[in-house]
Amino acid sequence: MNKNDISPRAEHPNPQWERKNWKNLNGKWQFEIDNSQSGENRKLYETDTLSNEITVPFCPESDLSGVGNKDFMMCVWYKKKVSFTEDELCGNRVILHFGAADFKTKLWVNGKRVGMDHIGGYGSFEYDITGALVSGENVITVACYDDTRAPFQPRGKQSELYYSHGCDYTRTTGIWQTVWYEIVPNNYIKCAKFYTDVENSSLFINAELVGCENLSADVFYNGKPVGSAKKEKLSVTGQLEVKLSEKHLWELGDGKLYDVILKFGKDEVKSYFGLRSIELKDGKFLLNGKSVFQRLVLDQGFYHDGIYTAPSDEALRRDIELSMSVGFNGARLHQKVFEPRFLYHADKLGYMVWGEYGNWGLDHSDISNLSTFLPDWASIVARDFNHPSVIGWCPFNETWDYGPQRKRQDNELLRIVYEQTKLLDPTRPCIDTSGGYHVITDIYDTHDYEQSPEVYRERYDALIEKGEFYDRLAPRQQWKGEPLFISEYGGIGFALVGEKDQKKAWCYGNSTQSYEEFYERYRGLTHTLLDNPKIIGFCYTQLTDVEQELNGLFFYDTREPKFDVKTLYEINTKKAAIED
Repeated sequence: MNKNDISPRAEHPNPQWERKNWKNLNGKWQFEIDNSQSGENRKLYETDTLSNEITVPFCPESDLSGVGNKDFMMCVWYKKKVSFTEDELCGNRVILHFGAADFKTKLWVNGKRVGMDHIGGYGSFEYDITGALVSGENVITVACYDDTRAPFQPRGKQSELYYSHGCDYTRTTGIWQTVWYEIVPNNYIKCAKFYTDVENSSLFINAELVGCENLSADVFYNGKPVGSAKKEKLSVTGQLEVKLSEKHLWELGDGKLYDVILKFGKDEVKSYFGLRSIELKDGKFLLNGKSVFQRLVLDQGFYHDGIYTAPSDEALRRDIELSMSVGFNGARLHQKVFEPRFLYHADKLGYMVWGEYGNWGLDHSDISNLSTFLPDWASIVARDFNHPSVIGWCPFNETWDYGPQRKRQDNELLRIVYEQTKLLDPTRPCIDTSGGYHVITDIYDTHDYEQSPEVYRERYDALIEKGEFYDRLAPRQQWKGEPLFISEYGGIGFALVGEKDQKKAWCYGNSTQSYEEFYERYRGLTHTLLDNPKIIGFCYTQLTDVEQELNGLFFYDTREPKFDVKTLYEINTKKAAIED
Protein backbone atom coordinates (compact mmCIF):
# COMPACT_ATOMS: atom_id res chain seq x y z
CA MET A 1 0.00 0.00 0.00
CA ASN A 2 1.23 3.49 -0.86
CA LYS A 3 2.01 5.50 2.27
CA ASN A 4 -0.14 8.34 0.94
CA ASP A 5 -3.16 5.99 0.92
CA ILE A 6 -3.01 5.43 4.69
CA SER A 7 -5.69 7.40 6.52
CA PRO A 8 -4.53 9.85 9.18
CA ARG A 9 -5.22 8.84 12.77
CA ALA A 10 -5.96 5.32 11.51
CA GLU A 11 -5.91 3.67 14.98
CA HIS A 12 -9.18 2.63 16.62
CA PRO A 13 -10.54 5.79 18.27
CA ASN A 14 -11.87 4.11 21.43
CA PRO A 15 -9.89 1.11 22.78
CA GLN A 16 -12.43 0.75 25.61
CA TRP A 17 -15.16 -0.24 23.15
CA GLU A 18 -13.71 -2.08 20.20
CA ARG A 19 -15.33 -4.46 17.74
CA LYS A 20 -13.57 -6.35 14.96
CA ASN A 21 -15.99 -5.26 12.24
CA TRP A 22 -15.29 -1.53 11.97
CA LYS A 23 -13.86 0.91 9.43
CA ASN A 24 -12.05 4.23 9.88
CA LEU A 25 -13.42 6.96 7.58
CA ASN A 26 -10.65 9.50 8.15
CA GLY A 27 -8.86 10.86 5.11
CA LYS A 28 -10.05 12.86 2.12
CA TRP A 29 -13.62 14.15 2.15
CA GLN A 30 -15.29 16.67 -0.11
CA PHE A 31 -15.68 19.98 1.69
CA GLU A 32 -17.32 23.38 1.36
CA ILE A 33 -17.56 26.51 3.53
CA ASP A 34 -21.12 27.85 3.78
CA ASN A 35 -20.94 31.17 5.60
CA SER A 36 -24.35 32.22 4.27
CA GLN A 37 -25.81 29.03 5.78
CA SER A 38 -27.74 28.51 2.56
CA GLY A 39 -26.53 24.97 1.93
CA GLU A 40 -29.75 23.30 2.98
CA ASN A 41 -31.77 25.61 0.73
CA ARG A 42 -29.38 24.79 -2.11
CA LYS A 43 -29.79 21.09 -1.26
CA LEU A 44 -26.10 20.38 -0.93
CA TYR A 45 -27.11 17.05 0.60
CA GLU A 46 -28.39 16.00 -2.84
CA THR A 47 -25.42 17.15 -4.93
CA ASP A 48 -22.68 14.81 -6.14
CA THR A 49 -19.78 17.11 -5.30
CA LEU A 50 -18.72 19.95 -3.04
CA SER A 51 -16.36 22.70 -4.13
CA ASN A 52 -13.25 21.73 -2.12
CA GLU A 53 -11.49 18.95 -0.22
CA ILE A 54 -10.41 18.40 3.40
CA THR A 55 -8.47 15.83 5.39
CA VAL A 56 -10.63 14.50 8.25
CA PRO A 57 -10.36 14.45 11.28
CA PHE A 58 -8.51 17.78 11.23
CA CYS A 59 -10.54 20.99 11.50
CA PRO A 60 -10.46 23.40 8.52
CA GLU A 61 -8.51 25.97 10.57
CA SER A 62 -5.57 23.57 10.89
CA ASP A 63 -2.64 23.07 8.53
CA LEU A 64 -3.11 19.30 8.62
CA SER A 65 -6.62 19.62 7.16
CA GLY A 66 -5.21 21.04 3.92
CA VAL A 67 -7.61 24.00 4.22
CA GLY A 68 -5.98 26.34 6.76
CA ASN A 69 -8.79 28.91 6.88
CA LYS A 70 -8.38 30.87 10.13
CA ASP A 71 -11.47 33.08 9.67
CA PHE A 72 -14.90 32.48 11.21
CA MET A 73 -16.91 29.77 9.43
CA MET A 74 -20.63 29.73 10.23
CA CYS A 75 -21.27 26.41 8.52
CA VAL A 76 -19.17 23.75 6.80
CA TRP A 77 -20.22 20.75 4.68
CA TYR A 78 -18.60 17.34 4.23
CA LYS A 79 -19.32 14.56 1.77
CA LYS A 80 -17.88 11.05 1.36
CA LYS A 81 -18.80 7.90 -0.61
CA VAL A 82 -18.86 4.60 1.28
CA SER A 83 -19.66 1.17 -0.12
CA PHE A 84 -21.34 -1.83 1.52
CA THR A 85 -21.94 -5.34 0.24
CA GLU A 86 -25.30 -7.07 0.41
CA ASP A 87 -23.86 -9.56 2.93
CA GLU A 88 -22.69 -6.73 5.21
CA LEU A 89 -26.18 -5.23 5.32
CA CYS A 90 -28.12 -8.50 5.66
CA GLY A 91 -29.23 -9.03 9.27
CA ASN A 92 -26.91 -6.30 10.58
CA ARG A 93 -26.96 -2.68 11.64
CA VAL A 94 -24.48 0.01 10.61
CA ILE A 95 -23.63 2.53 13.33
CA LEU A 96 -21.87 5.70 12.16
CA HIS A 97 -19.73 7.34 14.88
CA PHE A 98 -18.33 10.86 15.25
CA GLY A 99 -15.64 11.38 17.89
CA ALA A 100 -16.60 15.06 18.04
CA ALA A 101 -17.80 17.87 15.76
CA ASP A 102 -18.27 21.54 16.61
CA PHE A 103 -21.07 22.62 17.10
CA LYS A 104 -24.46 21.54 15.64
CA THR A 105 -24.24 18.55 13.32
CA LYS A 106 -26.75 17.30 10.74
CA LEU A 107 -26.48 14.08 8.74
CA TRP A 108 -27.83 12.87 5.40
CA VAL A 109 -27.27 9.46 3.81
CA ASN A 110 -28.07 9.19 0.09
CA GLY A 111 -29.89 12.53 0.37
CA LYS A 112 -32.12 11.26 3.19
CA ARG A 113 -32.05 13.03 6.55
CA VAL A 114 -30.98 10.65 9.33
CA GLY A 115 -31.49 11.14 13.06
CA MET A 116 -31.74 14.35 15.06
CA ASP A 117 -29.37 17.32 15.16
CA HIS A 118 -26.48 16.71 17.52
CA ILE A 119 -25.85 19.77 19.71
CA GLY A 120 -22.46 20.22 21.35
CA GLY A 121 -18.86 20.57 20.27
CA TYR A 122 -17.15 18.07 22.58
CA GLY A 123 -19.15 14.88 23.09
CA SER A 124 -19.07 11.79 20.89
CA PHE A 125 -22.26 10.77 19.08
CA GLU A 126 -23.58 8.16 16.70
CA TYR A 127 -26.31 7.41 14.15
CA ASP A 128 -27.90 4.13 13.16
CA ILE A 129 -27.83 4.65 9.38
CA THR A 130 -29.00 1.16 8.41
CA GLY A 131 -32.39 2.23 7.04
CA ALA A 132 -30.88 4.75 4.63
CA LEU A 133 -28.24 2.44 3.11
CA VAL A 134 -28.28 0.48 -0.13
CA SER A 135 -26.05 -2.30 -1.36
CA GLY A 136 -23.15 -0.74 -3.24
CA GLU A 137 -22.14 2.94 -3.14
CA ASN A 138 -23.64 5.33 -0.59
CA VAL A 139 -23.09 9.06 -0.05
CA ILE A 140 -22.69 10.45 3.47
CA THR A 141 -23.23 14.21 3.82
CA VAL A 142 -22.57 16.19 7.00
CA ALA A 143 -23.27 19.82 7.83
CA CYS A 144 -21.79 21.48 10.93
CA TYR A 145 -23.09 24.86 12.11
CA ASP A 146 -20.74 26.84 14.37
CA ASP A 147 -21.14 30.33 15.85
CA THR A 148 -18.28 30.78 18.29
CA ARG A 149 -19.66 34.12 19.52
CA ALA A 150 -23.18 32.88 20.34
CA PRO A 151 -23.98 33.08 24.09
CA PHE A 152 -25.61 29.63 24.11
CA GLN A 153 -22.55 27.95 22.58
CA PRO A 154 -19.58 26.91 24.79
CA ARG A 155 -16.29 27.55 22.97
CA GLY A 156 -13.58 26.74 25.49
CA LYS A 157 -10.28 28.41 24.58
CA GLN A 158 -11.36 29.21 20.99
CA SER A 159 -10.91 32.91 20.31
CA GLU A 160 -14.10 34.94 19.90
CA LEU A 161 -12.00 37.61 18.14
CA TYR A 162 -10.47 37.27 14.68
CA TYR A 163 -6.96 36.87 16.09
CA SER A 164 -5.84 34.70 18.98
CA HIS A 165 -5.28 36.77 22.11
CA GLY A 166 -4.35 36.33 25.78
CA CYS A 167 -5.15 32.73 26.70
CA ASP A 168 -7.58 32.18 23.79
CA TYR A 169 -6.34 30.42 20.69
CA THR A 170 -7.21 29.39 17.13
CA ARG A 171 -10.79 28.20 16.62
CA THR A 172 -12.01 24.73 15.66
CA THR A 173 -14.99 24.31 13.32
CA GLY A 174 -16.73 21.11 12.28
CA ILE A 175 -15.35 17.58 12.54
CA TRP A 176 -12.25 17.34 14.75
CA GLN A 177 -12.15 13.71 15.86
CA THR A 178 -12.23 10.39 14.02
CA VAL A 179 -15.26 9.33 12.00
CA TRP A 180 -15.86 5.58 11.75
CA TYR A 181 -18.57 2.98 11.42
CA GLU A 182 -19.25 -0.41 13.00
CA ILE A 183 -21.27 -3.25 11.54
CA VAL A 184 -23.13 -4.90 14.43
CA PRO A 185 -25.72 -7.68 14.66
CA ASN A 186 -29.36 -6.70 15.07
CA ASN A 187 -29.00 -7.65 18.74
CA TYR A 188 -26.02 -5.86 20.27
CA ILE A 189 -24.57 -4.17 23.36
CA LYS A 190 -25.12 -0.43 23.17
CA CYS A 191 -22.89 0.50 26.13
CA ALA A 192 -21.74 -0.73 29.53
CA LYS A 193 -20.62 0.79 32.83
CA PHE A 194 -17.91 -0.85 34.93
CA TYR A 195 -17.94 -0.51 38.73
CA THR A 196 -14.93 -1.93 40.57
CA ASP A 197 -14.81 -3.16 44.17
CA VAL A 198 -11.21 -3.15 45.42
CA GLU A 199 -11.91 -4.71 48.81
CA ASN A 200 -13.77 -7.70 47.36
CA SER A 201 -11.85 -7.95 44.06
CA SER A 202 -15.01 -7.69 41.97
CA LEU A 203 -16.20 -6.09 38.76
CA PHE A 204 -19.84 -5.08 38.35
CA ILE A 205 -21.11 -4.55 34.81
CA ASN A 206 -24.27 -2.63 33.94
CA ALA A 207 -24.99 -3.05 30.23
CA GLU A 208 -27.54 -1.39 27.97
CA LEU A 209 -28.79 -3.91 25.41
CA VAL A 210 -30.63 -3.91 22.08
CA GLY A 211 -32.57 -7.12 21.55
CA CYS A 212 -32.71 -10.29 23.66
CA GLU A 213 -29.71 -12.65 24.00
CA ASN A 214 -27.37 -14.25 26.53
CA LEU A 215 -24.85 -11.83 28.05
CA SER A 216 -21.39 -12.93 29.19
CA ALA A 217 -18.16 -11.34 30.39
CA ASP A 218 -14.69 -12.88 30.44
CA VAL A 219 -11.88 -11.03 32.25
CA PHE A 220 -8.15 -11.50 31.66
CA TYR A 221 -4.97 -10.14 33.21
CA ASN A 222 -1.88 -10.30 30.98
CA GLY A 223 -3.74 -12.87 28.88
CA LYS A 224 -4.61 -15.13 31.82
CA PRO A 225 -8.32 -15.77 32.60
CA VAL A 226 -9.15 -14.33 36.05
CA GLY A 227 -12.95 -14.32 36.09
CA SER A 228 -16.18 -14.74 34.14
CA ALA A 229 -19.94 -14.37 34.48
CA LYS A 230 -23.00 -15.10 32.34
CA LYS A 231 -26.76 -14.58 32.34
CA GLU A 232 -29.32 -15.90 29.87
CA LYS A 233 -32.02 -14.14 27.87
CA LEU A 234 -31.41 -10.55 28.90
CA SER A 235 -32.95 -7.54 27.19
CA VAL A 236 -32.87 -3.74 27.58
CA THR A 237 -30.43 -3.92 30.53
CA GLY A 238 -28.17 -6.57 32.01
CA GLN A 239 -26.12 -6.78 35.20
CA LEU A 240 -23.18 -9.11 35.81
CA GLU A 241 -20.80 -9.53 38.74
CA VAL A 242 -17.36 -10.95 37.99
CA LYS A 243 -15.31 -12.23 40.94
CA LEU A 244 -11.60 -11.72 40.20
CA SER A 245 -9.18 -14.48 41.16
CA GLU A 246 -6.24 -12.03 41.14
CA LYS A 247 -6.01 -8.49 42.52
CA HIS A 248 -3.83 -6.01 40.61
CA LEU A 249 -4.40 -2.39 41.63
CA TRP A 250 -4.25 0.50 39.19
CA GLU A 251 -1.63 2.83 40.67
CA LEU A 252 0.21 6.03 39.80
CA GLY A 253 2.93 5.35 37.26
CA ASP A 254 1.78 1.74 36.94
CA GLY A 255 -1.56 1.49 35.17
CA LYS A 256 -2.29 -2.21 35.59
CA LEU A 257 -5.29 -3.01 33.38
CA TYR A 258 -7.61 -5.99 33.05
CA ASP A 259 -9.00 -6.93 29.62
CA VAL A 260 -12.70 -7.71 29.19
CA ILE A 261 -14.54 -9.56 26.43
CA LEU A 262 -18.29 -8.91 26.43
CA LYS A 263 -20.59 -11.13 24.35
CA PHE A 264 -24.28 -10.71 23.60
CA GLY A 265 -25.45 -13.29 21.11
CA LYS A 266 -23.32 -12.72 18.00
CA ASP A 267 -22.04 -9.36 19.24
CA GLU A 268 -18.58 -9.21 20.79
CA VAL A 269 -16.88 -6.15 22.32
CA LYS A 270 -13.32 -5.85 23.63
CA SER A 271 -12.79 -3.50 26.57
CA TYR A 272 -10.68 -3.04 29.71
CA PHE A 273 -10.80 -1.59 33.21
CA GLY A 274 -8.55 -0.66 36.13
CA LEU A 275 -9.14 -1.87 39.68
CA ARG A 276 -8.83 1.17 41.93
CA SER A 277 -10.74 3.23 44.48
CA ILE A 278 -10.86 6.97 45.09
CA GLU A 279 -12.26 8.72 48.15
CA LEU A 280 -12.27 12.07 49.93
CA LYS A 281 -11.77 11.51 53.65
CA ASP A 282 -10.59 13.70 56.54
CA GLY A 283 -9.58 16.46 54.13
CA LYS A 284 -7.47 14.10 52.01
CA PHE A 285 -7.67 12.57 48.55
CA LEU A 286 -7.27 8.80 48.81
CA LEU A 287 -6.23 6.48 45.98
CA ASN A 288 -6.65 2.83 46.97
CA GLY A 289 -6.94 3.97 50.58
CA LYS A 290 -3.67 5.95 50.61
CA SER A 291 -3.35 9.74 50.74
CA VAL A 292 -2.00 11.03 47.43
CA PHE A 293 -0.99 14.60 46.59
CA GLN A 294 -2.21 15.60 43.15
CA ARG A 295 0.83 16.98 41.35
CA LEU A 296 -1.00 18.16 38.26
CA VAL A 297 -0.22 20.27 35.23
CA LEU A 298 -2.66 22.29 33.13
CA ASP A 299 -2.92 20.67 29.69
CA GLN A 300 -4.76 22.70 27.05
CA GLY A 301 -4.66 19.93 24.43
CA PHE A 302 -3.68 22.21 21.52
CA TYR A 303 -1.28 21.31 18.69
CA HIS A 304 0.37 23.79 16.35
CA ASP A 305 -0.52 21.83 13.20
CA GLY A 306 -3.78 20.12 14.26
CA ILE A 307 -5.25 22.72 16.69
CA TYR A 308 -7.73 20.61 18.74
CA THR A 309 -6.58 17.36 17.11
CA ALA A 310 -3.28 15.65 17.83
CA PRO A 311 -1.34 14.87 14.63
CA SER A 312 -0.81 11.26 15.73
CA ASP A 313 -1.57 8.79 18.47
CA GLU A 314 2.09 8.99 19.48
CA ALA A 315 1.68 12.74 20.10
CA LEU A 316 -1.06 12.06 22.64
CA ARG A 317 1.10 9.61 24.56
CA ARG A 318 4.13 11.87 24.34
CA ASP A 319 2.35 14.73 26.11
CA ILE A 320 1.69 12.46 29.08
CA GLU A 321 5.28 11.23 29.06
CA LEU A 322 6.56 14.83 28.96
CA SER A 323 4.44 15.67 31.98
CA MET A 324 5.63 12.63 33.91
CA SER A 325 9.26 13.35 32.99
CA VAL A 326 9.17 16.55 35.07
CA GLY A 327 7.45 14.94 38.05
CA PHE A 328 3.73 15.47 37.50
CA ASN A 329 1.38 12.58 38.24
CA GLY A 330 -1.62 13.93 36.37
CA ALA A 331 -3.32 16.83 34.63
CA ARG A 332 -6.32 19.05 34.44
CA LEU A 333 -7.52 18.53 30.87
CA HIS A 334 -8.39 22.15 30.53
CA GLN A 335 -11.34 23.84 28.79
CA LYS A 336 -11.65 20.96 26.33
CA VAL A 337 -12.82 17.36 26.31
CA PHE A 338 -9.90 15.13 25.35
CA GLU A 339 -10.39 12.19 23.04
CA PRO A 340 -10.63 8.60 24.36
CA ARG A 341 -7.20 7.72 22.92
CA PHE A 342 -5.59 10.22 25.32
CA LEU A 343 -7.43 8.67 28.24
CA TYR A 344 -6.37 5.21 27.04
CA HIS A 345 -2.71 6.23 27.31
CA ALA A 346 -3.35 7.84 30.71
CA ASP A 347 -4.97 4.58 31.84
CA LYS A 348 -1.95 2.55 30.70
CA LEU A 349 0.65 4.89 32.18
CA GLY A 350 -1.04 5.40 35.56
CA TYR A 351 -1.70 9.11 35.07
CA MET A 352 -4.53 10.94 36.89
CA VAL A 353 -6.75 13.40 35.00
CA TRP A 354 -9.69 15.65 35.71
CA GLY A 355 -12.40 15.50 33.05
CA GLU A 356 -13.48 19.03 32.14
CA TYR A 357 -15.63 20.86 29.61
CA GLY A 358 -14.87 23.85 27.42
CA ASN A 359 -17.49 26.09 29.00
CA TRP A 360 -16.04 29.53 28.22
CA GLY A 361 -18.30 31.51 25.91
CA LEU A 362 -21.48 30.13 27.47
CA ASP A 363 -23.73 32.72 29.10
CA HIS A 364 -24.00 31.01 32.47
CA SER A 365 -26.36 33.73 33.72
CA ASP A 366 -29.11 32.28 31.51
CA ILE A 367 -30.44 28.98 32.82
CA SER A 368 -32.05 28.20 29.46
CA ASN A 369 -28.53 27.48 28.18
CA LEU A 370 -28.74 24.18 30.05
CA SER A 371 -30.38 22.89 26.86
CA THR A 372 -27.12 23.16 24.92
CA PHE A 373 -24.73 22.41 27.79
CA LEU A 374 -26.12 19.56 29.85
CA PRO A 375 -26.82 16.89 27.18
CA ASP A 376 -23.29 17.15 25.76
CA TRP A 377 -21.73 17.15 29.23
CA ALA A 378 -23.82 14.16 30.33
CA SER A 379 -22.74 12.20 27.25
CA ILE A 380 -19.08 12.84 28.14
CA VAL A 381 -19.49 11.65 31.74
CA ALA A 382 -21.13 8.49 30.37
CA ARG A 383 -18.50 7.94 27.67
CA ASP A 384 -15.48 8.33 29.96
CA PHE A 385 -16.95 6.69 33.08
CA ASN A 386 -14.89 3.48 32.73
CA HIS A 387 -11.47 5.15 32.50
CA PRO A 388 -9.53 4.58 35.75
CA SER A 389 -7.34 7.61 34.99
CA VAL A 390 -10.33 9.96 35.36
CA ILE A 391 -10.43 10.82 39.06
CA GLY A 392 -12.89 13.74 39.03
CA TRP A 393 -15.26 15.90 37.00
CA CYS A 394 -15.25 19.67 36.50
CA PRO A 395 -18.04 20.91 34.19
CA PHE A 396 -17.25 24.64 34.56
CA ASN A 397 -14.11 26.76 34.86
CA GLU A 398 -14.01 30.37 36.07
CA THR A 399 -17.64 31.40 35.65
CA TRP A 400 -16.86 35.10 35.82
CA ASP A 401 -19.53 37.74 35.34
CA TYR A 402 -20.64 37.48 31.72
CA GLY A 403 -20.33 40.10 28.97
CA PRO A 404 -20.19 43.89 29.11
CA GLN A 405 -23.29 43.91 31.34
CA ARG A 406 -21.31 41.83 33.90
CA LYS A 407 -24.21 39.42 34.42
CA ARG A 408 -23.72 37.11 37.38
CA GLN A 409 -23.88 33.34 37.02
CA ASP A 410 -27.21 31.66 37.73
CA ASN A 411 -26.36 29.54 40.75
CA GLU A 412 -29.19 27.16 39.90
CA LEU A 413 -27.54 26.35 36.57
CA LEU A 414 -24.33 25.30 38.34
CA ARG A 415 -26.22 23.42 41.05
CA ILE A 416 -28.27 21.44 38.50
CA VAL A 417 -25.18 20.46 36.50
CA TYR A 418 -23.34 19.42 39.68
CA GLU A 419 -26.27 17.30 40.89
CA GLN A 420 -26.79 15.69 37.48
CA THR A 421 -23.08 14.85 37.35
CA LYS A 422 -23.30 13.16 40.76
CA LEU A 423 -26.38 11.21 39.65
CA LEU A 424 -24.53 10.00 36.56
CA ASP A 425 -21.38 9.19 38.52
CA PRO A 426 -21.50 8.95 42.32
CA THR A 427 -18.04 7.33 42.37
CA ARG A 428 -15.97 10.47 41.68
CA PRO A 429 -15.70 13.95 43.22
CA CYS A 430 -17.12 16.88 41.26
CA ILE A 431 -15.93 20.49 41.32
CA ASP A 432 -18.84 22.66 40.24
CA THR A 433 -16.71 25.47 38.80
CA SER A 434 -12.94 25.55 39.08
CA GLY A 435 -11.59 28.78 40.50
CA GLY A 436 -14.98 30.36 41.24
CA TYR A 437 -17.71 31.04 41.89
CA HIS A 438 -18.51 27.89 43.89
CA VAL A 439 -22.12 26.94 44.64
CA ILE A 440 -21.92 23.29 45.68
CA THR A 441 -18.69 21.34 45.35
CA ASP A 442 -16.90 18.26 46.71
CA ILE A 443 -13.50 19.98 46.58
CA TYR A 444 -12.92 23.67 47.19
CA ASP A 445 -10.40 24.92 44.67
CA THR A 446 -8.93 28.29 43.84
CA HIS A 447 -6.70 29.86 41.20
CA ASP A 448 -3.86 31.92 42.61
CA TYR A 449 -1.27 33.40 40.24
CA GLU A 450 0.66 35.38 42.86
CA GLN A 451 4.28 35.43 41.62
CA SER A 452 6.08 36.17 44.89
CA PRO A 453 7.12 32.99 46.76
CA GLU A 454 7.37 35.00 49.98
CA VAL A 455 3.80 36.29 49.70
CA TYR A 456 2.65 32.80 48.72
CA ARG A 457 4.28 31.20 51.76
CA GLU A 458 2.79 33.74 54.15
CA ARG A 459 -0.63 33.43 52.53
CA TYR A 460 -0.93 29.63 52.80
CA ASP A 461 0.97 29.14 56.05
CA ALA A 462 -1.92 31.04 57.66
CA LEU A 463 -4.04 27.98 56.83
CA ILE A 464 -1.79 25.84 59.03
CA GLU A 465 -1.27 28.35 61.83
CA LYS A 466 -4.71 29.98 62.04
CA GLY A 467 -7.03 27.80 59.96
CA GLU A 468 -7.57 30.77 57.65
CA PHE A 469 -7.83 30.02 53.93
CA TYR A 470 -6.95 32.84 51.55
CA ASP A 471 -9.87 33.35 49.17
CA ARG A 472 -9.80 36.45 47.00
CA LEU A 473 -13.35 35.72 45.79
CA ALA A 474 -15.00 35.84 49.23
CA PRO A 475 -17.78 36.65 49.99
CA ARG A 476 -19.07 35.65 46.51
CA GLN A 477 -18.14 32.12 47.57
CA GLN A 478 -17.45 30.55 50.95
CA TRP A 479 -15.22 27.69 52.05
CA LYS A 480 -17.23 25.23 54.16
CA GLY A 481 -14.41 22.89 55.10
CA GLU A 482 -14.12 20.93 51.86
CA PRO A 483 -10.70 19.54 50.85
CA LEU A 484 -8.53 22.33 49.38
CA PHE A 485 -6.94 22.31 45.94
CA ILE A 486 -4.87 25.08 44.31
CA SER A 487 -6.01 24.14 40.82
CA GLU A 488 -4.13 26.87 38.94
CA TYR A 489 -0.90 28.59 39.93
CA GLY A 490 2.42 29.66 38.45
CA GLY A 491 2.04 30.55 34.79
CA ILE A 492 5.59 31.90 35.03
CA GLY A 493 6.86 33.67 31.94
CA PHE A 494 10.46 33.40 30.74
CA ALA A 495 11.92 36.30 28.79
CA LEU A 496 14.92 34.42 27.33
CA VAL A 497 12.84 32.22 25.01
CA GLY A 498 9.66 32.61 22.99
CA GLU A 499 8.44 35.15 20.50
CA LYS A 500 10.99 37.64 19.24
CA ASP A 501 8.51 40.37 19.99
CA GLN A 502 7.97 39.84 23.69
CA LYS A 503 5.24 42.50 23.69
CA LYS A 504 2.98 39.99 21.91
CA ALA A 505 3.75 37.24 24.41
CA TRP A 506 1.28 36.55 27.22
CA CYS A 507 1.85 35.07 30.67
CA TYR A 508 0.92 35.70 34.31
CA GLY A 509 2.82 38.47 36.11
CA ASN A 510 6.31 39.61 35.23
CA SER A 511 8.50 37.24 33.21
CA THR A 512 11.60 35.86 34.84
CA GLN A 513 14.85 37.12 33.29
CA SER A 514 17.18 34.17 33.96
CA TYR A 515 17.09 30.43 34.58
CA GLU A 516 18.13 30.99 38.18
CA GLU A 517 15.24 33.42 38.73
CA PHE A 518 12.77 30.99 37.12
CA TYR A 519 13.86 28.02 39.24
CA GLU A 520 13.82 30.09 42.43
CA ARG A 521 10.27 31.30 41.77
CA TYR A 522 9.05 27.88 40.61
CA ARG A 523 10.54 26.11 43.62
CA GLY A 524 9.24 28.68 46.09
CA LEU A 525 5.65 28.57 44.84
CA THR A 526 5.56 24.79 44.41
CA HIS A 527 7.13 23.86 47.73
CA THR A 528 4.79 26.20 49.59
CA LEU A 529 1.91 23.99 48.43
CA LEU A 530 3.72 20.68 48.90
CA ASP A 531 4.68 21.64 52.46
CA ASN A 532 1.08 22.42 53.45
CA PRO A 533 -0.75 19.48 55.14
CA LYS A 534 -4.14 21.13 54.47
CA ILE A 535 -3.83 21.14 50.65
CA ILE A 536 -4.54 18.00 48.59
CA GLY A 537 -3.00 19.10 45.31
CA PHE A 538 -1.81 21.73 42.86
CA CYS A 539 -2.05 22.30 39.13
CA TYR A 540 0.75 24.25 37.47
CA THR A 541 0.02 26.45 34.45
CA GLN A 542 1.05 24.97 32.06
CA LEU A 543 2.51 21.97 30.17
CA THR A 544 3.37 23.73 26.89
CA ASP A 545 3.30 27.16 25.38
CA VAL A 546 0.18 27.65 23.25
CA GLU A 547 0.43 30.18 20.43
CA GLN A 548 1.00 33.58 22.11
CA GLU A 549 0.70 32.23 25.68
CA LEU A 550 4.32 31.60 26.62
CA ASN A 551 4.25 30.16 30.12
CA GLY A 552 4.71 26.48 29.29
CA LEU A 553 7.43 24.18 30.52
CA PHE A 554 7.79 22.87 26.95
CA PHE A 555 7.74 24.59 23.57
CA TYR A 556 4.48 24.54 21.60
CA ASP A 557 5.61 23.36 18.18
CA THR A 558 8.42 20.94 19.09
CA ARG A 559 7.39 19.84 22.61
CA GLU A 560 11.08 20.20 23.52
CA PRO A 561 11.82 21.28 27.12
CA LYS A 562 12.47 24.96 27.88
CA PHE A 563 14.11 24.13 31.20
CA ASP A 564 16.26 21.44 32.78
CA VAL A 565 14.05 18.38 33.18
CA LYS A 566 15.97 17.01 36.17
CA THR A 567 15.63 20.29 38.07
CA LEU A 568 11.88 20.45 37.48
CA TYR A 569 11.52 16.79 38.50
CA GLU A 570 13.40 17.42 41.74
CA ILE A 571 11.17 20.39 42.57
CA ASN A 572 7.88 18.65 41.75
CA THR A 573 8.57 15.33 43.48
CA LYS A 574 9.44 16.60 46.95
CA LYS A 575 7.36 14.59 49.42
CA ALA A 576 4.11 16.35 50.24
CA ALA A 577 3.12 16.95 53.85
CA ILE A 578 -0.31 15.38 53.28
CA GLU A 579 0.97 12.16 51.71
CA ASP A 580 1.13 8.83 53.55
